[in-house]
Amino acid sequence: MKRSNTNNTLITALYCRLSQEDMRSGESLSIENQRLMLTEYAEKNGFKNAKLYIDDGFSGTDNTRPAYVEMLEDVKNGLVGTVIVKDQSRLGRDHLETDRLMELIFPAYDVRFIAITDGVDSANGFNEMSGIRNLFNDMYARDTSKKIRAVQRAKGERGERIGAHIPYGYMKDPNDAKHIVPDPETAPTVKRIFEMYASGIGFVKICDVLSKEKVLSPSMYEFRRTGSRSGNPNPDRPYHWAQATVRKMLLNEVYCGDTVNFKTYTKSNKLRKRLKNTPDRILTFRDTHEAIVDRKTFDLVQKHFEGRKRPDKQGEIDKFAGYLYCADCGARMYLRRGKIDNYSCSGHSKRATDCRSAHYIRASALESVVLTALRQVTSYARNHSEEFYKAAMQKGEEESKKLLRDVEKQQVELTARIGQLDNIIATLYEDRVVGRLSPERYDQLSAKYEKEQAEIKAKLEVISQKLDRQKLRESCIRSFIKSAKRYVSMPKLTPELLRTFISRIEVHEKENRFSRTIGNKIDICFTFAPESGMIIDGEGNGEGSQLLAG
Repeated sequence: MKRSNTNNTLITALYCRLSQEDMRSGESLSIENQRLMLTEYAEKNGFKNAKLYIDDGFSGTDNTRPAYVEMLEDVKNGLVGTVIVKDQSRLGRDHLETDRLMELIFPAYDVRFIAITDGVDSANGFNEMSGIRNLFNDMYARDTSKKIRAVQRAKGERGERIGAHIPYGYMKDPNDAKHIVPDPETAPTVKRIFEMYASGIGFVKICDVLSKEKVLSPSMYEFRRTGSRSGNPNPDRPYHWAQATVRKMLLNEVYCGDTVNFKTYTKSNKLRKRLKNTPDRILTFRDTHEAIVDRKTFDLVQKHFEGRKRPDKQGEIDKFAGYLYCADCGARMYLRRGKIDNYSCSGHSKRATDCRSAHYIRASALESVVLTALRQVTSYARNHSEEFYKAAMQKGEEESKKLLRDVEKQQVELTARIGQLDNIIATLYEDRVVGRLSPERYDQLSAKYEKEQAEIKAKLEVISQKLDRQKLRESCIRSFIKSAKRYVSMPKLTPELLRTFISRIEVHEKENRFSRTIGNKIDICFTFAPESGMIIDGEGNGEGSQLLAG
């Protein structure tokens, strides 16, 4: 049964909405202006029981606006008699949704709809312009979104941060709003989380430690600082840290000083769901701001993520996670806990590779072999520093010199070619301006040369990385010697020692797979020369090891 709109017990819904784009249009669209206009209109025209529904900062294409959803619920519950807005665009800019409301929902619930400045009152019936106006409002939103996306794309390609959210541990630079700097209150917590995980402590234990020490969770810290509820803060549990929060933090490149743009995207301005971008569309800019975590620690944490991440009963992660590989197929080797903890090739067990054996090795034997090799190498580096340095530098020295000569020559040639292309493109533009070249021909030629420039810049980036790698050789060796002098006592193998001295370990199958006396051969790549290795013959019973070659 239909209700009468003259029933004064029904709500007169005064709906106001303002988006960030509308703010640029001036005071006329402000929430205060809308509120005053709607209130005065309701009073002058005898609408009783007025109730304001306000969405401040929400796009008209967002159909999940809180006040909007609340108003529609009241409409469907039979509580609303009239809906009044400043104009149709305030109700929404999705023409399909707005048409549905005006032509189906409101009439079905006998709700009178009024858009003041558009001269629309459903009591007098709708005309064709109402539908056309909704379509124009939709087109305006789409055009605005397109322009904003173009601006954001240009900013992102320049290496500027385009995300509105500032990660926990950082704050806006007081002198430059576009720049971020470590937050003195929270940055130490971020650094500590990385160090704990790098040392082998799992998510659960990290969360327990932070909760026990009453460290505010990121959402509660933001809520107390700004009042924001974006992270769903829980005042009843202010020190509760979720594992997902820690995991997301440990994967975020921002903490090692990098800016990563275009991780996600939306298909259109009407779809709010963020989709993950493909790696080729993600842009990373290194060292754009001060790092909280050094790159070595960050890379180590990523290694742990690549390996097995499940902690043991003590909440600790397998120390070899991310370091251990099968020497034959290159697949990772995972820890299998049991009566005798052991490692085996995942490529063999999952039939993911053609590896014909599990490369079984006891955890105790592996640890004994690696620790013995580590003691021997660091002892030599510590006690015979100059000989160690010369030996490490000599390996591949001639190849390194030749590579440096070649890449430096290539770098000069490519840089010169980029300069030539700049001149060519400038000349083409002049020809286009004076009319010697048609716009179509200019576009065709400039696109060709710009593509060549992009390819050359990519090659130069690869060359720069090669040069940097060669120049870092000496500093890596010096750093290894310095660390060897610091870690004199090595009673047991720890994640910290692995992080400091070792970059990769490869395990070979035994010559006799079923032998209890012949051990696995192990290649250990040390951090002073990651491209080289040491072959170790580990005893299968874990009672000892012997250095075969260095």
